[in-house]
Amino acid sequence: MLVAGVDEAGRGPVIGPMIVSGVLVEESSIDVLTQIGVTDSKRLTPPQRVKMLKWIFAVAKNVVFLEVPPSEIDEAICSGMGLNELEARKMAEVVDKLQPDVAYLDAVDPHPGKFGERVKRYLACNARLIAEHNADEKYVVVGAASIIAKVIRDLKIDELKVYGEVGSGYPQDPRTITFLRCWVREKGCLPSFARQTWKTSKRILDEFFQKKLV
Repeated sequence: MLVAGVDEAGRGPVIGPMIVSGVLVEESSIDVLTQIGVTDSKRLTPPQRVKMLKWIFAVAKNVVFLEVPPSEIDEAICSGMGLNELEARKMAEVVDKLQPDVAYLDAVDPHPGKFGERVKRYLACNARLIAEHNADEKYVVVGAASIIAKVIRDLKIDELKVYGEVGSGYPQDPRTITFLRCWVREKGCLPSFARQTWKTSKRILDEFFQKKLV
């Protein structure tokens, strides 16, 4: 039986893309992932996550990821679709690319069952879906997907460092806030790789224009 795990990284940041990743394995290979130490990416350091990549690729039958840029996230928010619906659509796309018999999903909706139904509406293949909270902690194949998503997301943030010290991209990171404030002060707008619809972005723009009016 073919089993897939699907997870995302970068749902909450104000800077950079969201990455939705999926890992496909034979059911008999799941124990191998456990033996090599695959787990929820949050339990691993960045070097440990990178080290895990080669083992995951060696065990997996297929690995896919989708990059969801800030512009697409903003469009989903402005259109009324919302982030949960966008993520459901992207997870369905990942599952369709993997073609598993069963797919475990890390549910972002407060109601996991409803999130699974959302994903199913976009699904073309006949995979059985199991959506749960903290699936990246419960199922090692989802943990593998979380590692892939996090490493790719970190690489995308590293690429943005040509513009300066962007930090982690998360609103609670002082380096990220300082970077955005400096960018807006110099250019009068947010960078294209920032999520324009985020409260943090709007607040920084409001601060800038209020100061100009004084």
